[in-house]
Amino acid sequence: MFEFAFDLPFIWAMLLAIAVLAYVILDGFDLGVGILFPFIKGEQNRDIMMNSVAPVWDGNETWLVLGGGGLFAAFPLAYSVLMPALYAPIIAMLIGLIFRGVAFEFRFKAKNKLGWDYGFALGSTLAAFCQGLALGSFIQEFAVVDRAYAGGWFDWVTPFTLLTGVALICGYTLLGATWLVMKTSGYLQNTFRRAVPGLTVVVVALICVVSIWTPVFDKDIADRWFSWPNIVFVSPVPLLIAVFTLGIFWSIRRRKDIAPFLFSLGFFVLSYIGLGISLFPYIVPRSITIWEAAAPDSSLAFLLVGAVILLPIILAYTAYAYWVFRGKVDPEEGYH
Repeated sequence: MFEFAFDLPFIWAMLLAIAVLAYVILDGFDLGVGILFPFIKGEQNRDIMMNSVAPVWDGNETWLVLGGGGLFAAFPLAYSVLMPALYAPIIAMLIGLIFRGVAFEFRFKAKNKLGWDYGFALGSTLAAFCQGLALGSFIQEFAVVDRAYAGGWFDWVTPFTLLTGVALICGYTLLGATWLVMKTSGYLQNTFRRAVPGLTVVVVALICVVSIWTPVFDKDIADRWFSWPNIVFVSPVPLLIAVFTLGIFWSIRRRKDIAPFLFSLGFFVLSYIGLGISLFPYIVPRSITIWEAAAPDSSLAFLLVGAVILLPIILAYTAYAYWVFRGKVDPEEGYH
């Protein structure tokens, strides 16, 4: 058992949770655009796809920096356990993100863009897959002895983590497809509009498989989801998944532009809520709670002052960027 307290460690845990969710939502769709790159022919079509995320993709990754830096500063014990456990997938993810960024910049200057096209797709797919591996490893727990990681180098490679890696690729692909339905027109919009229903079926199926498999790792998770009266409080999550699924099919059938993207975002928000219900209050699942891992209150208070100043600025310029570049992508204009 743990003693809940609404204090600085809890506030910082919520801030980091929000930062991670913001990253998954915002960077998820532009990773999805990269994953979809090889399936679309024509240089101009790929230019439009890339231009749809060009104004915002750098800013989206701000949340990843905030999440990683915040974990190191506010929960150093958790950082010292999680990093050794996930060195390989995290390093591979960073390589993918770097390679994607390089491909993004060089593609617009290259005469032969094909290599950079596939580099952009490979970097996006690798980053998404590694994030899924890390997520699966987090869910299935880590070997911790005396507040230190005691597992092996390859404990993150299991059938479950491979499944979550593939699931996140598919989820980001759905986000990318619905983003392009919203941001493009003509051939591209019609192509991705046709792809969305099939992607939705795959993503929902994977959500169901992961949701059923997750309680296998720990009886406490099963009790939280399926025991009475807890099931009354968590049952809205799968019910809303069903509602959002129907919403995507309805909005695609009615040829809506924005609604499919919003419904697909809902999948991620609900899945994230379900993850929080399953694992709270642990920041290292079943080993270390957020209160055990937290830095001293004096450090957390000092950091919170900076966060209170910086977070509104980040939110403001993010909102401003999306507002300025709202609407459809103009095929005659783009990133240079």
